[in-house]
Amino acid sequence: MEGIVQGSVVKAKVVDIKKFGAFVKLDSGEDGFVHISKVSKNYVKEISDFLKVGQEIEGKVIGTTKDGKLEMSLKDVEEEEQSGQNSENFEKKLTQFLKDSDRKMSEFRKHMDKKRGNKKR
Repeated sequence: MEGIVQGSVVKAKVVDIKKFGAFVKLDSGEDGFVHISKVSKNYVKEISDFLKVGQEIEGKVIGTTKDGKLEMSLKDVEEEEQSGQNSENFEKKLTQFLKDSDRKMSEFRKHMDKKRGNKKR
């Protein structure tokens, strides 16, 4: 791994597919490999259901193979993207909840003040 650090997310093109994984060529020119178990968080029976020769992919470098290729994981990138989306969705929902809560509390206070005001008279 010359200039590419483990944990980096890199772009590559699928150059060959075998039953056990896909061989890729990184944009940097280096060779990489994606084992079938690293293609998706879902069960992968046939790798060809997920990847095609010539397809451009984005993967996370998780190490090197015995023959010096960069070992990559597509599911790690997929999980990071989903957790990022979940965080954004959570932030939006939390913001909306707080706005709704403030509005409802304000309405409740006005209602209670009115009620107390009527009892005092």
